[in-house]
Order: sequence, then structure tokens, then C-alpha cells
Amino acid sequence: MRAPRLLARFGADRSGAVAILTGIALPILVGGMALGAEASFWYLSQRKLQQAGDLAAYAAAVQLRSGRSEAEMQVAAAAIAGSSGLRAGEDTMALSHPPASGDFAGVPSAVEIRLARQQVRFFTLIYSQDPVAIDARAVAQVRGGGDACLLALDPSGAGAITVGGSADITFDGCDVATNSVAADAFLMNGGRAELTTGCVNSVGGVSPNGNLALQTCDRSRTEAPPIPDPYADVAQPPEEGDCAADNGIGANGSATTVVPSQTMPDGTAFEQYCGGLTVRGDTFFEPGLYIVDGGTFSINSNASVSGDGVTFFLTGGASLSFNGTADVDFTAPASGPYSGLVFFGDRADSGISHTINGSAGSRLNGAVYLPSANLSYSGNFGGAGSCIQIVARRVEFTGNSELRGGCAAPGTRRIAVAETIALVE
Repeated sequence: MRAPRLLARFGADRSGAVAILTGIALPILVGGMALGAEASFWYLSQRKLQQAGDLAAYAAAVQLRSGRSEAEMQVAAAAIAGSSGLRAGEDTMALSHPPASGDFAGVPSAVEIRLARQQVRFFTLIYSQDPVAIDARAVAQVRGGGDACLLALDPSGAGAITVGGSADITFDGCDVATNSVAADAFLMNGGRAELTTGCVNSVGGVSPNGNLALQTCDRSRTEAPPIPDPYADVAQPPEEGDCAADNGIGANGSATTVVPSQTMPDGTAFEQYCGGLTVRGDTFFEPGLYIVDGGTFSINSNASVSGDGVTFFLTGGASLSFNGTADVDFTAPASGPYSGLVFFGDRADSGISHTINGSAGSRLNGAVYLPSANLSYSGNFGGAGSCIQIVARRVEFTGNSELRGGCAAPGTRRIAVAETIALVE
């Protein structure tokens, strides 16, 4: 009878209930606290990963604004993300240009960064052995800014853009820009040179005189980001043409029409002149590509030379030399492989110097693109309706030169300046 009484007393005893309940509840309580603490750590890790993604996207957009390749964007983004907490060998980063998802999918001015991490568990290993997936996404966009009519690509030289003598230059409503880091990358010599433009943009510094008139900014923009070559991806013509029988065209007192006699594989009509090209008299060039291989492309005094839908490709060391009394009126093609280009200089012809003179009625509608060469204007190109764009290594306006520009010719590409970068997603 003793055993039943003991069991009855044990069942009625309440003095150990708290300990028993505590023993049962404690693992649940500890597990909950562990989950809360570790979830807070996960959230903190995600915020840090998001910060790294934001910085990486911004760094990639800086490279995009400067015209860098996707590989260079990747390097810049990875470097910034790594210094901001991305763990090499453990975390992953994916860059998409343009973005592959979201509101800016397919927008070429934007770049997307995705970061991913497999976070190892600590306290919550009692619930699962699988790591926790943490990710972050950021999109940065290059936006805004104005347009330039003149861009000097020289990365370091002094006076990459020089306005000297009695030059009177006007770029109405558009900017001039130089990529040189020199303290006087933009230089105005003497007291009579004049320049009117929207704004001056320089990676380095500026050294103007008192005749610089700015239309859209209070002062020149220095330490500006470099501007990419807008025509860097235009393929140069293949070197497979036959030399024309005569590289002297026209005669004083007579009218001549030039018709390309050869055709590129892509269907472009062209003519090739070896050892230079000399133009005289009243000469009209039919639409097409005209290749000047070596020598000098010269337009003689009092000549009247024109052409619509024409591109002159200068290669083999060929240079331009137009007489100051010549009347020149060229318009670039509005479409096709050489869209917008009036003059196209071979990128391998570094150090070549080109001189363009003209009469007061001369016009160039399109881009003068001489990426590796120096260009000197010493005449007049102020004809009505002239829409000129200049991209060269160095540009100098000398003597009594006059130039009027400020509109975009059909087919030319935008030269964007003063662009900003914003995180948009």
C-alpha cells in the first residue's frame, strides 16, 4: 500500500512545476532568441551588401559615362564592391549593361549590379543546415547634361583647344570640351581672340582671355570627367580599292561632276585617290565615300567645291589643305556606315596636321572627325546653315579665322557633357 500512496503524493505535488515548465520551454525560448538575433544579423548583412551594390553600380556608371567598355565597368565595380565588403571567392557579382530587368531594362544609359551571398548559419543550425541566401540589386543611370560641338581628345597636352590671333569663333547653344588634364588644356592666346559658346568643359584647367562669352554656365567647368569619343566604334573602310587614274580633278573655269566608280562589299559607292587629291574649278561630288590615300587633299584658290552625302576618308598620312579663297560646301551622309562624317581620319595616322581655310560662305554640315590628328582653322566657315561638329586630337583656331556653328547635322552623334549619375533602382 506504500507505493500507491507515494505515487498519489507525487502527482499532487506542485512545488516542481516551474522547473518542469522551464525545462520544457527553455529550448523554445532560446531558439526564438537565437532566430531573432541571427535574423537581425542577416538583415544587417543584406544592408551592407546593398550598400556595396549601390557603390558598385555608381562606379560602373562612372566608367560608362567615360565611354569605357563593359569589361572596364566590371573591373571598377568589382574593386569598389570588394572594398565595401564583398567577399572574394565567397560572394558573387553580376553586371548587366544595359540592365536585364526592372524599369530600366534595355536602357543603354543604365547599368545593373547584382550581388549574392550564401550566409552560413550559426545559432539557427538547430533548425536547418542550409545557408541563407542574401542578395542585393542596384541600377545607376547616366543622365542629363548638354551637348558639345567641339571635342579635343588629347589626354594630356597643353592648349588642346587653342583660340588665338584674331579668331572669332561662335558655337551658339553648344559647348566645347577637352579631355586634356593640363592646367591650360583650354587656352586663349592674345587679346583679340574671341569665343562664344554654351560652356567650356575641361578635364584639366582653362586659361581664357577677356573675350570668352559663356551662354549657359557662370564659369568654365574644370576637373570635368573625360568625354568618350562618339565615333570610336565606326569601322574604317577596308583597304581594297583601286587607285583612280587621275588624282587631279577639275580645271579653272569649268564645271566637273565626280561619280564614284567602285563599290564596297556593303554597297557603299566609293573612289580611291592615291598620292593625294587636288580639286580645281567648279566641282561637285556625288554621294559616296572618297578615300585619299597619302599625299594632300587640297582645294585650290577660287575653286567652288560641293557635295551632298559625301565622306572623305584620309589614310596613309593624307592631310587636308584648303586654300583660303576656296568656297567649300560639303554635307555628310545622314545614314549608312559613315553617317554624319564629312571628314574621317585614319586612327593610325597620329601626329598628322590638317589645315582648313575657306571663304565667308563656306559650309560644312557634319562631323570633322580626326581622332589622332591636329586640326588648324585659319579661314572662314560661317556660311548660313552650317552645322559643324569637330572631334580631333587637338584643335587650333588661328589668324583671322571665323567659324559659326551650333546645330546638329543629320546623322551626327551626340557629344554629351556635364552628365550626372543617379541611383535609380
